Amino acid sequence: MNQTAAIYARVSSDRQKEQHTIASQTAALLDYAQAHQYTIPPEWVFEDEGYSGSVLVRPGLERLRDLIAEGAIETVLVLGPDRLSRNYAYQVLLLEEFARQGAKVVFLKAPAAETPEERLLLQFQGMIAEYERAQIAERCRRGKRHRAKAGSVNVLSAAPYGYRYMKKTEVQQAYYEVLESEAAVVRKVFSLYTVEGYSIRSIVQRLNAEKIATRSKKAAWRHATVWGMLKNPAYRGWACFGKTAPGPPPRLNRTSRQQGRCVSRNRAKRACPRQEWIEIAVPALVSQASFELAQERLEFNKKLSARRTKEPSVLQGLLVCAQCGYALSRVNTRTAHGRIHYYRCSGSDARRPQGRVCEARPWRVDRLDQLVWEQVWQLLNQPELIRGEMERRLQEHRHSDPVAQRLQKVRAEIVRLAQQSDKLIDLYQEGLLELGELRQRVPELRKRQQALEKELESLNLQAVEQSKLLEISISLEKFMEQLKSSAQNLDAKQKQRIVRLLVREVVVGPDTVKIYHSIPMAERLSGTKMSSYRLCTGRPVVPNRINIG
Repeated sequence: MNQTAAIYARVSSDRQKEQHTIASQTAALLDYAQAHQYTIPPEWVFEDEGYSGSVLVRPGLERLRDLIAEGAIETVLVLGPDRLSRNYAYQVLLLEEFARQGAKVVFLKAPAAETPEERLLLQFQGMIAEYERAQIAERCRRGKRHRAKAGSVNVLSAAPYGYRYMKKTEVQQAYYEVLESEAAVVRKVFSLYTVEGYSIRSIVQRLNAEKIATRSKKAAWRHATVWGMLKNPAYRGWACFGKTAPGPPPRLNRTSRQQGRCVSRNRAKRACPRQEWIEIAVPALVSQASFELAQERLEFNKKLSARRTKEPSVLQGLLVCAQCGYALSRVNTRTAHGRIHYYRCSGSDARRPQGRVCEARPWRVDRLDQLVWEQVWQLLNQPELIRGEMERRLQEHRHSDPVAQRLQKVRAEIVRLAQQSDKLIDLYQEGLLELGELRQRVPELRKRQQALEKELESLNLQAVEQSKLLEISISLEKFMEQLKSSAQNLDAKQKQRIVRLLVREVVVGPDTVKIYHSIPMAERLSGTKMSSYRLCTGRPVVPNRINIG
């Protein structure tokens, strides 16, 4: 009796150059199936044409894994281990995943890996494929460092403000050309900061008032732009390569959390030590003395910055103004009775480059912190409400998970667009595509890919938040026992950490305070009313309206 099996075939762009087509690979697998009495249903022929073996997100492989997870497939025929993946770790992951579901993988060009020796050989094959890819990446990295040490500017990113990047020609290497119109602005910024004593905020206001255009041709200078200009060593005549390297994703700020964004691991950077930088000579726009003086003043101002507070507040980074949408930051004022801290809307600051955009009044830090902490404490004292809501959400997640479905589609589309870009470049290198058409089509594909990557980051964050619900539910009782024993001794920093676990943001209006939670508070589930609070003199605050995020 014939046994039913599935076929998986994959061909990357590199393999296509070697004339190993997807059709010939599938034909070889079908011949093997016929010779060994396997029945192959047409819908069980999974092909990934033009997909790299270094990634797991492939449409054909995804469908195959789904069917194996359902227990529908018992045998999979594959030409060789590198068709599953060129990454050894991915090979092991897939083989173990299939084995757990009772599915057997048969390789035509490799042993079945049933004995320890055969499994060792299979692992070596995967390790060699992974080594080849790592070797290429390392050669690219070392090649860039070698060109940087030789003084080539083509390893740098786009030329900074004040320069124009000139491409390499047959008679001259790539170089930075000074743009005198922009260079004059750079010199002016350094002069205002180091000679005339302007602050960065004052420089921004002056540049905008004089309608001096930025690189984007808009008179919209920002604090970060001027700060980056004062820190850029290229203006003293030495551009630096290797200032950053891949690193762990940073903690998201309030705006990013509110918009549901996350930082991709491939884009996350870390600062490298100064001694690891490679300096590349470029035309200087300011003197060495002027640049060093700017660095000294930046460091001095950093030490005296009012934002370097040693007294954290409970709601720091969570407050949003209901009138304008800007964040609230902490400010201090001196009175006859001592220093008082307030939360003030950033839009109400008259020193902003665009001027005041909000008329919201400040809130006392101690009173607003106490209000929100009391509501969070009431929630923590009723863990059964939290657990009931989390179990309801988890049940909904098990039956219908649109996030996971969309994640799969977006990942597949990103891979498809990346492969299309690679194919266009291959066609151009082989002389089958004109340069003009390449320049027209590749940016369009990359633009679509970037939009999908942003959506993917948002979906990943949602998936992570869903997975955290179960973990919170399991450890909630133990956490409450530990917290109650030390509740009276918690300082502002400890309260801040607890609030950030349960509160997404706090929207402050003229007469209301809305606390947005990831889980509901008692008012929503039990229908009980909460007391009113008076946080500002002459300004009554209505009961909190709890919205579930």
